[in-house]
Amino acid sequence: MADTAPRTMIRTQGRRLSTLGVRPSGTRHPLVATLMVLPLAALLIVAFGGWEAVLTQASSVGEMLGR
Repeated sequence: MADTAPRTMIRTQGRRLSTLGVRPSGTRHPLVATLMVLPLAALLIVAFGGWEAVLTQASSVGEMLGR
């Protein structure tokens, strides 16, 4: 009987979070994750001169697709 109390508390805490519109830890909307990563990606592209590599890869994929 002593083992059921902590599990019940965890379950009710999860329900409380979902009713308040807060997601449990570890989940994030993909759009939010993308918006968080884009500034870092842009900084790395500028810092390491990767813009030419991105353009080269994009043109290669375009040629492969026949465009």
